[in-house]
Amino acid sequence: MPSIRPGLILAAALSIAAVPSLAQERVQQRMSAEEFRATGLDTLDPAQLARLDAWFARQLASAQAETDGAPADRGGSLRPARAPEAPVDSTLAGTFSGFAKGREYALANGQVWRQIDAAQLPGVTLQAPAVEIRPARLGGWWMRVGAYNTRAKVERVR
Repeated sequence: MPSIRPGLILAAALSIAAVPSLAQERVQQRMSAEEFRATGLDTLDPAQLARLDAWFARQLASAQAETDGAPADRGGSLRPARAPEAPVDSTLAGTFSGFAKGREYALANGQVWRQIDAAQLPGVTLQAPAVEIRPARLGGWWMRVGAYNTRAKVERVR
């Protein structure tokens, strides 16, 4: 039996996750016959399709519960179990000498963040500049320093 690509299933789940009323619909009902064949889902037996439908229903319930602020069953969920952190507004503790991959930034609030991308801000030296860290749309965090528009992808160290 051919294997199903996880990215394809994830894309299908996310495409219907925004509409809670679809939780009761089967995957096969959401696709045209051509789409169903093109994804290879037509090769699944009825039991496998039922398990896939149950997985989609769990994803939808989890997404809806997170939207409503209620705890959700995390079995097979797409997102981490812990609640998302709030954006951070602070100042850098000490001198900022530009962005560089792997560099750690200690904030006045006690948090430490590490740069994980190759963003650069050469020739900039600032003493205790304002820092804002915001969630990225597809996960992770962006850090912006001072009045500069350049931002770096960061991860929290502590």
